[in-house]
Amino acid sequence: MTEVSPLHVELVAADRTVWSGDAAMVIARTTEGDVGILRGHAPMLSVLTDAVVEIQVDGTEEVVIAAADGGFISVADDRVSILSEHIVLAEDIVVDKAKVELEEAGQLIGVDDDAIRRIRRAEARIRAAEKIASRR
Repeated sequence: MTEVSPLHVELVAADRTVWSGDAAMVIARTTEGDVGILRGHAPMLSVLTDAVVEIQVDGTEEVVIAAADGGFISVADDRVSILSEHIVLAEDIVVDKAKVELEEAGQLIGVDDDAIRRIRRAEARIRAAEKIASRR
């Protein structure tokens, strides 16, 4: 019987590798909708939205949750690369700060062209922090 190798996953921000390890499953949101990736997934390259990424760590009950500010997801040969300018692990998110950013961005709708994107980023951070908090 052959041993099934896990997915190897890397969360890579512009300035560093945020997380790297083996996973049983990855869930991410692309511009075409949510995607779940298991071993043997067909090769793909897709654009990520500002959203939560969930990684079920292989052989454990641990789930890594992060907020990605858009970017790309690449899947090939049981390797998953998530590339984004900014990726923050849920446990590193300061919820109060994200809520302030959300409120400030909301006040800039119609004034600042980047307001909607700032809102999506803040909402993703808040969702990621809430998901990790609910698992504790």
